[in-house]
Amino acid sequence: MTNAHKKILIVEDSKNYLWILSQALLAVEEITIATAGNGEEGLAAAEKEKPDLILLDITMPKMDGITMAKKLKEAGINTPIIFLTNMSDAKHISDAADTAKDYIVKADASVDDIVVRVKERLNIK
Repeated sequence: MTNAHKKILIVEDSKNYLWILSQALLAVEEITIATAGNGEEGLAAAEKEKPDLILLDITMPKMDGITMAKKLKEAGINTPIIFLTNMSDAKHISDAADTAKDYIVKADASVDDIVVRVKERLNIK
């Protein structure tokens, strides 16, 4: 018996990184993917797709990830978020902690590490 499919929304402005991360997560049978290239698209996609988990870049054009996370919360959408960032400074981590309990510094984690973290958060073996 397999787990029901879990939907992940990846909001990332780097098209190359978005593609690599999407391909790695699509390799997990129990996961389906929705994507967005900025916070505005991500907000609309979260409302439409109702994902089980959001991977959310912090620094993006149009709307940054922290603002998007706050708007999700204001809209009553409490989907778990893992922030993706290139920054490891205390200010961004503190801001992220206000809206999500988890973050990954992209420079410190491989795509495989991210897949493992996603599977853990979604209870996928």
